Amino acid sequence: MFIAHLPAGYLLASAGESKVAPEDRRLIFWSILVGSIFPDLDMLYFYFVDGRQTHHHLYWPHLPVFWLVLLGAGSLVSVLLRKPRVTRAMLSLFAGVILHLVLDTPVGGIAWLYPYNSDLLYLIKVPAGRSWWVWNFILHWTFLLEIFICVAAFITWIRRRSHNAE
Repeated sequence: MFIAHLPAGYLLASAGESKVAPEDRRLIFWSILVGSIFPDLDMLYFYFVDGRQTHHHLYWPHLPVFWLVLLGAGSLVSVLLRKPRVTRAMLSLFAGVILHLVLDTPVGGIAWLYPYNSDLLYLIKVPAGRSWWVWNFILHWTFLLEIFICVAAFITWIRRRSHNAE
């Protein structure tokens, strides 16, 4: 997935916003948005440190097991410290990250079985046929799903703006 992580996070955050206490809405909304793009920060390491030697979906930000351990440890600490707002923010960040990983799975592959198996699990293999690898994904039919997500997020944004203006 190239362009739809943040719009998908926006859709998720918008969908649940009415079910959240007013004092937590901004925190949860932004936690989901940050989580929806956070795993791709590993691209900085991929390009500037690793020299594109290892598929970036094998770095820790794209490993579900890392997030499960972090969620468990963070939840335990926030419960022990009696910080329910921190727990809600953590769960929201986690929801955004899981959304990111689910969206990466179809054509990007995610190592869902790591550490038992580090194979990237795909639903669809995008054939490499273009000189610039990005075109392989942009010109593949699955990119239409990304466009659909972006259009849906834009429509949601317009509706929210018009609703807030009333």
